[in-house]
Formats: sequence, structure tokens, C-alpha cells
Amino acid sequence: MVALAGCVAPSAPPRTAMTAPAPPPAAPVTPPPAPLPGPVLTGERIQGGLIHGTAPAGTQIILDGKPVPTAPDGRFIIAFDRDAGPQATLIAILPDGRRQTETLAVAPRAWEIEELPIPKGTSPSPEFLRIRGEELRQIAAARAIGTDAAGWTQSFHWPITGRISGLFGSQRVYRGEKGAYHSGTDVARPAGTPVAAPADGVVILAADHPFTLEGNLLMVDHGMGLNSSFLHLSRIDVKPGDHVRQGQIIGAVGMTGRATGPHLHWSLKWRDARIDPLLLAGPMPAG
Repeated sequence: MVALAGCVAPSAPPRTAMTAPAPPPAAPVTPPPAPLPGPVLTGERIQGGLIHGTAPAGTQIILDGKPVPTAPDGRFIIAFDRDAGPQATLIAILPDGRRQTETLAVAPRAWEIEELPIPKGTSPSPEFLRIRGEELRQIAAARAIGTDAAGWTQSFHWPITGRISGLFGSQRVYRGEKGAYHSGTDVARPAGTPVAAPADGVVILAADHPFTLEGNLLMVDHGMGLNSSFLHLSRIDVKPGDHVRQGQIIGAVGMTGRATGPHLHWSLKWRDARIDPLLLAGPMPAG
């Protein structure tokens, strides 16, 4: 074989470097939603007391096995009767389905008890019982009326100012037999003293004649099951269905019904619970 002058063997083609494909962008990670908070309660957990609550909108509230109405924004109220036990159970079913249970400790109170060494008295007559039964039916029917009143959201004011002559919860015991406890607060003032609405509300009962015990009775619903009763009035200035505003004059002090002197008996009730006006309106203003 003869080598050819000037001939150069062809070189191999250059190799191309292999580049790995870029990874696809990572999908954004969505953090799990924060758990909804449970109800927040404000107020004194005590016999005869009322507390306000706030929960996420759509939460179902249950107190001692009974559903509690809530506003669209999640606000609600609950109250404890004068004779409430030491504990209450509050259940909240949140919009996300979680169920929260809280045991509420209800503080007891030392009620004013008067022991009397005399018998309780004679039984009422059949005629009294007949009349009283109809009056109680009217009162129960009034309390069953639901209204759009929003007074339950307000700070309550005293309907009149003056000397407190009877305390909520006080009770007489006749030779060991308990009498009915005092269901409201009495304020002594002269007959004709104007009585103002302690909060916004709707009139649910304005008696057209004096009741046997309450006299001229006026009842105002403040919404969410909370209502006021004003007893022994000398006159009533509003009628059923009227919307009243806090501070509006609704009647006047008197001594109709079973009363030994002119005064206003103001009582408050949330559903079946009797509550203390003094805890809602605060100390009686001076003057």
C-alpha cells in the first residue's frame, strides 16, 4: 500500500453535550384554613345574670340541651335563672362541622331570706284562681311573641331612678314553708313619675284593666327571648305592637294591683330564666 502524500484522515464529528430538561414549576401550596374560633362570652356567670356571646356566623348554640337563637352576625345572649344550678353546658356547632362543648360555672348568690314565725296564709278562692288563670295565660301568650327588637344588644338603663325598696330574689319563709321569691326590683317613687323604656323594644302586652297582682301591667320585648315587665303602673302610654326606643316614656308609677305604696316593680326574663335588673342596669344612679 502506498501512502498518498497530502491526504489527512477525516476527524470524528464533535459530540453535543446532553442537557437535562428543566423541572416543571412546583404547584403553589395552599395552607389549610385556620380553624374557626369558638364562642367568646362576656358578662358575669352568676345566678340571675345575663351574658353576651359572639361566634362565627352560622354557628349553632345550645345551652343545656336547648337551642339558642343567634343573630346573622353570630351574636347571642344566654342567662341564668335565680335558682340556676352550679353548672351549665354550652355547645357550639361551628359552620365547619366541629362541635365544641364548654362547661360554665355559675356562681351562687346569697339571697335576702326573711324567716317569719307565722303561717303562710289561707288558700286563694276559686274565683281568684279563675281570674288569675286567665291573667297568667295572657302573660304566657305575650312572652311567646317573637319580635325584631334589638334592645338586647344595648346597655340597659334604669326606667326610673330612686330608692330601691325591694331586691330581686328576696324571699319570705313562713314557718319553714317558702313563699314565692321577689321576681324583680322595686323602686319607690311618687305616683305619676314617668317610666322610660330601659332599652329598645316592642310592646307585647299593655293590660286594658288592672291584673289582680300586677295591676296595670306593661310588657316590652327586647328581642332574642329577653323581655321586661313593669307592674303597678298608674297609666300605660303605649299599646301592643308599638316599637319603643330607649328612654321613651311608656307609662307612670302607680300602686295598682297588690301594692302597699306607689313604686315601680321592674322585672326581666330571658326565656324561662328570671334575671336581676340590677345586673343589667348597674348601680342605681345618684340623685
